[in-house]
Amino acid sequence: MIRVLIADDETLIRHGLAAILSGVPDIEVVGEAADGLAVIDQTRRVEPDVVLMDVRMPLLDGIEATRRVVRLPRPPRVLVLTTFDLDEYVYEAMRAGAAGFLLKSVPGEQLAFGIRTVATGDALLAPAITRRLVEEFLRRPAPGTRTPPSLADLTGRETDVLRLVGRGLSNAEVAAELFLAESTVKTHVANLLAKRALRDRAQLVVLAYESGLLRPGG
Repeated sequence: MIRVLIADDETLIRHGLAAILSGVPDIEVVGEAADGLAVIDQTRRVEPDVVLMDVRMPLLDGIEATRRVVRLPRPPRVLVLTTFDLDEYVYEAMRAGAAGFLLKSVPGEQLAFGIRTVATGDALLAPAITRRLVEEFLRRPAPGTRTPPSLADLTGRETDVLRLVGRGLSNAEVAAELFLAESTVKTHVANLLAKRALRDRAQLVVLAYESGLLRPGG
């Protein structure tokens, strides 16, 4: 049996969700909460497996409530259920530790499926949101091909050199990779050090990773 806590500031919504789930044999509604602080209190008290979390609630919004709930000693899985499919809500909810995001317009059987999915440890997003995230991902440049804003003052060639230095290549290896003379690479490295007031190559490596130009394992 999956124990569910329903968090929503609208009584009709809470009761409606409870009525829908009352007909699902493997799901039991063990509590309701009308604001974010009550969610935390109820979670401590009834220890649900899954919290159905609204985003907009008084006293404490659903994003912050999610962040606090998942830090409890026996944290439930959080499935955000909201009217608003705004991207910032999705990103913030997932960053806060939510396991899934569904719209309140979802049919009852899909809601039950979503609860079972997150209860087993998997993640879940509404199909429309998944489609949008995938489309946005496909519009982005491949990792490592975009210059981070913090490196906007570098020339394209300096960025290329920094990327390779960050990967541990010597000047000779960078020169071979970029089809440049080694002396030219030395000049670019010197320019990089001067522009960023850095002391040595090791600091260039740190710059490459801290700026996001390179990622560990990338």
